[in-house]
Amino acid sequence: MKKQLLAAGFVVLSLVLPQKALAANFSQLYVFGDSLSDTGNVFNATGGTFPPTNSYFNGRLSNGPLWVEYFGNQLGLNPALVTDLNNGNPTQGINFAFGGSASGLGNAVVPTAQAPGVLGQVFLFAQSLLANNQTADPNALYVVWGGANDFLFPNPQDSSIPVNNINLALNTLVSVGVRNLLVFNLPDLGKLPGATIDNRVPATLTQSTNDFNFGLQAAVTALSQNPNLNIIPVDVNSLFNRAIASPATFGLNNVTQACLSRLDICQNNQNQFLFWDNFHPTTTAHQFIAETALAAIQAQEVPESSTTLGLLALGVVGGVGIRKRQQKKLAVTPTNQVLGAQSSRIKVES
Repeated sequence: MKKQLLAAGFVVLSLVLPQKALAANFSQLYVFGDSLSDTGNVFNATGGTFPPTNSYFNGRLSNGPLWVEYFGNQLGLNPALVTDLNNGNPTQGINFAFGGSASGLGNAVVPTAQAPGVLGQVFLFAQSLLANNQTADPNALYVVWGGANDFLFPNPQDSSIPVNNINLALNTLVSVGVRNLLVFNLPDLGKLPGATIDNRVPATLTQSTNDFNFGLQAAVTALSQNPNLNIIPVDVNSLFNRAIASPATFGLNNVTQACLSRLDICQNNQNQFLFWDNFHPTTTAHQFIAETALAAIQAQEVPESSTTLGLLALGVVGGVGIRKRQQKKLAVTPTNQVLGAQSSRIKVES
């Protein structure tokens, strides 16, 4: 019964936590994650071979900018790419996310030590601070989003390891002085186009997602007891479920197939697809993710009752598609795109 209330619980949790920080006051933006947040790190680490440039946009595993770029622009912050912490301390933050990152120390897809897992990214950041006798900027915003690759490659049923890894990553950040945390749960992995290929079982992936999200919610709840910590949950699970259940509300007409698997209609209708390939959202979907993250922050800024905030958050998530249709359509497409080079069995990470 508890797990059946998971989605609602993550939304409610984001509404009742202490309202301590204003988005306008964030000084920097730091990102720890996988391909859903990687704006070019794994591309650089592989010498420009992954993801392939003929079907992906500027080293991103999508057909355009990712959520963190839309989100950062709204905050007036642009986290720099990083593969070497010795390059200095960027004034607006660092994006540590690498495509293929597992929740722990390593990478589930790319066999290179230069592409650490989410916990590995956090350790690198913490070690860099400690080595220089520094603490984290308490006015910066720190994003943590990972765990999907643990289930997709090789699809284990035990969610305790990725939950523990993300929990350790969060606590490590707090231990070095982080005060503002933005934490994402996972969309239903059983509903990805790639959930039915390479011996994956959609029902198992859905259960794994639910177990992970339930464990993550417990970790976030425990951390929220720290009066000096502003932790903001972002419920992308509910966002994707709403988009899949009611695609027209979001201006979409295909929420089950990868755009790259429908070569007949993809090239001229990219903005109407939820998924770009078997595991990654389109840039249109990333825009919805960014809006949901901003709504989670704004909900904590409104000095209203929990009931009012609940209506606000649900209304923002539900209305994201309506606002999207009022916006100018994205004009971003991959350069030198050769859609025929891809198939419905693209093996890339989430």
